[in-house]
Amino acid sequence: MKTENNIIIEPARETPVYKETDVLVVGGGPAGIMAALAAAESGRRVVLAESRSHVGGNLTLGLPILGFLSQKKELIIKGLPQKLMERLKAKGAASDHQPCPLHVSLTIVDPEVIKTEAMAMLLEAGVEILLHTMFADAIVEDGKIKGCIFQGKGRREAILAGQVVDCTGDGDVAFQAGAPCEKGDAGGGMQPPTLMFRLDNVDTDKLRKSIAGQPGVYQMDFIPPDYFGQNSRFITVGLRNLIEKARADGVKVPTDRTIIITGIRKGEAWINMTRVKEIDGSDSHSLTDGEIIARQQIDGIVKYLTGYVPGFENAWFSMTSPFLGIRESRRVVGQYMLNRDDLLSCGKFADAVAVGSYPIDIHRPNDNDCTLEWCGDCYDIPYRSLVPQKIENLLIAGRCIGTTHEAMAATRVMSTCMAIGEAAGRAAAMCAADGITPAALDVKKLREALRASGAYLRS
Repeated sequence: MKTENNIIIEPARETPVYKETDVLVVGGGPAGIMAALAAAESGRRVVLAESRSHVGGNLTLGLPILGFLSQKKELIIKGLPQKLMERLKAKGAASDHQPCPLHVSLTIVDPEVIKTEAMAMLLEAGVEILLHTMFADAIVEDGKIKGCIFQGKGRREAILAGQVVDCTGDGDVAFQAGAPCEKGDAGGGMQPPTLMFRLDNVDTDKLRKSIAGQPGVYQMDFIPPDYFGQNSRFITVGLRNLIEKARADGVKVPTDRTIIITGIRKGEAWINMTRVKEIDGSDSHSLTDGEIIARQQIDGIVKYLTGYVPGFENAWFSMTSPFLGIRESRRVVGQYMLNRDDLLSCGKFADAVAVGSYPIDIHRPNDNDCTLEWCGDCYDIPYRSLVPQKIENLLIAGRCIGTTHEAMAATRVMSTCMAIGEAAGRAAAMCAADGITPAALDVKKLREALRASGAYLRS
């Protein structure tokens, strides 16, 4: 190597091909798990590459899964995602799908059990899992992706594939392959991320009964007080007056809303209140800043909760999530860009491959609050939004599909991402079997395959 003008010039290198496969899924989060399972179920050879030590992605952060039910309380996320939930529930690691006035529905899950149960499902399906394997580059020839290069512990290697599914959440594969991408709102602002953490020994019954019994004292956003009297598992959003009181006393709280999520076990409370602005989840330097700042915010939040919120008087800090939860980064420009009007009009598409119902939920980039808009029912996710422009043999699944900033704020939740992942995996398997590009796929056959596997489509 040599240095010229503050640039290191690396010598050419030969990268060994580890293997060839039908479908390569990059990223083992909610969408990636389902994409790999669906492709393997369809009879294809599948490799799933994940940069962390476990699969699960945002499913392992302590967040509830929102949106399995529609705004009309109907189950709309079925197929493989529901099979995972049923396996978790059999182990006492998932709750029922519970309607929620604000979040449409919530499903409480055990993040640790997800790591092992999702991996078990993948192995049972015959998926080859590669952990500690960081995506490094896309192999592209004549506008077609041929596979990817990965940097692992002590090795750099290539995997060639008939079809690649980008489930990185940040559109890393699509971006490196040369597909056009977008970020943020009109000014480039992206929703701030959150580092989840957990407190134990919380008297969640005292909290919910206080809210239900004294609605004028414990003010909640959108969720009526009597909801807390009827449900032992819940999410709180609000208590703004308590935050104001704590701030007046000198306690540092980075957000205007108290967001508490009950855990799967009694006494657990997951806290969604760290808030780091101007963080780019697709940039490692920015992510580092976000992790540092979020951890610095935890002490003030804990002081607020234990000092001002009923039920937290004897709570103790237990753990933080393994990584920062990113709400928004890159969005890959698809053959169709799903937009705000599509969602709010309960849009139907002839090429629909998944259905969502979660509201447009924008944690605003420039302040400490949120904007919410509901459609009243469901909306379709079109297949064309999973197909990127300019690069062939590549499909996108998860929060980085082809949407606008506003539409992504609804489709980003994990239930919808899992449904999209199943659709992408089945599409990739069909394309690999027939030797065609995703743009050439007969979507009617894909929709038939999704229905046959138990996935939900409106029409």
